[in-house]
Amino acid sequence: MSVEDDRAPERKAGEPANPCVMVIFGAAGDLTKRKLIPALYNLAKERLLSPNFAVIGIARREMGTEEFREKIGHDAQEYATDGFDPKVWEQLASHLHYVCGNFDDESVYAQLQERLAQIDSEQGTRGNYFYYLATAPEYFSPIVQKLHAAGLTQEQNGHWRRVIIEKPFGTSLDSAKALNRDLAACLSERQIYRIDHYLGKETVQNILVFRFSNGIFEPIWNRRYIDHVQITVAEDIGVEQRGGYYEGAGALRDMVPNHIFQLISLTAMEPPISFEADAVRDEQAKILRAVQPMTEEEVLRRTVRGQYAEGTVKGQRVAGYRSEIKVAPDSFTETFVALKVSIDNWRWSDVPFYLRTGKHLPKRVTEIAIQFKKAPFMLFRKTPVDRLTTNRLVIRLQPDEGIALRFGAKVPGPLMRLGPVEMDFKYAETFGSKPSTGYERLLYDCMTGDATLFQRADMVEAAWSVVEPILDVWKALPPRYFPNYVAGTWGPPEADELMERDGRHWRSIEE
Repeated sequence: MSVEDDRAPERKAGEPANPCVMVIFGAAGDLTKRKLIPALYNLAKERLLSPNFAVIGIARREMGTEEFREKIGHDAQEYATDGFDPKVWEQLASHLHYVCGNFDDESVYAQLQERLAQIDSEQGTRGNYFYYLATAPEYFSPIVQKLHAAGLTQEQNGHWRRVIIEKPFGTSLDSAKALNRDLAACLSERQIYRIDHYLGKETVQNILVFRFSNGIFEPIWNRRYIDHVQITVAEDIGVEQRGGYYEGAGALRDMVPNHIFQLISLTAMEPPISFEADAVRDEQAKILRAVQPMTEEEVLRRTVRGQYAEGTVKGQRVAGYRSEIKVAPDSFTETFVALKVSIDNWRWSDVPFYLRTGKHLPKRVTEIAIQFKKAPFMLFRKTPVDRLTTNRLVIRLQPDEGIALRFGAKVPGPLMRLGPVEMDFKYAETFGSKPSTGYERLLYDCMTGDATLFQRADMVEAAWSVVEPILDVWKALPPRYFPNYVAGTWGPPEADELMERDGRHWRSIEE
């Protein structure tokens, strides 16, 4: 069997993934215990893991395999999303292994090679491996280079090898290009899975299904009918214990080139010729390349940055950003970003996309709001109606996943009066709720060789090309005053002014 055959996407729904070994670099970290292990447990519970599946954890912490299994077992119970079945866990735990060592120590990779060969022999994993880099970004290139030097990325005799790279994928356009070059020297593009856990959410995946399977929406999904698009990614928490990381990143780097641009590309892309990975990603890449990079003057007019001050969120008093752990008392790092971006293509000409994301906002919510143009008013001039309700479609991604459509209807009675009506579809009510971490689908897709929901090198670089001019201007012109919004509010007043200058306003998101 060739590697190409082994990666073929022809598989039935609900079929277990391929036999393989998942190697987690950073197995003692937060991501592993909070997300990866619970996701694997959920896959095991749904019988989507191959019986010939194993995990090798690698970290600096001194412990053996039995201690690792015990530790991870406690974590799995604590962070399970939907109850905990000891029998399911016992079966999965028997397939967990551990290697202790530093990521830059070549002997660790020799140990890993030996352990992989042993597991292949004992558990029938067939030489298929994928490496999950749940580490600090500075280890991405060195780990891949050492795996390559040890022969652990080479595909032959029908075996496949893949690498999942966590975000942030670079901190600038140059660093993203450098990381892509480093990876390309050791791996083919089809072996690289740049993960964005937002794309593991059911509603995000459903954007394409909603757009392209419903004949009533696709014909009006363009500049003739849509006035503008708003994308909100709001968090009610602050930076918590991540102040050190956040000081070097900020809201723009942390959220826009990955999460938010992925949502833009899925919302705005043209219909792909199929749901094969590269067909979908080709159309996403076209949209990202069509997003117009801003001039220096446009950065000043079309971007807003903010930093939260002390305030109240959900009835609790919270500290300002500059008082957080590992944050400089005079920090200029932004915790809020609002942008107005334009897509330079036929479908979206003159349709602005307004984006906002921030920490310590009033509510945790991620949504895409499609605001349609107003209908002509002339028919209602001689009636009591003074204005028409505009149509709006809201795709809610979290926490209450669903889709809402607003339209106008006549209020019962002898007079012509109009009122807004909301049709609200909720996933949990219609299809039932299946709690998850958001990583289940992505891990399963990597095991089955489906890269549709993972970013390609050109997509990453196209997104950074848009963000880079903003970073340059912000670096050259520090903010005049920070902090500039109170925790528990929807950001600085300049964010409202950004839309008011265009005669628009942010959608009111109910508490």
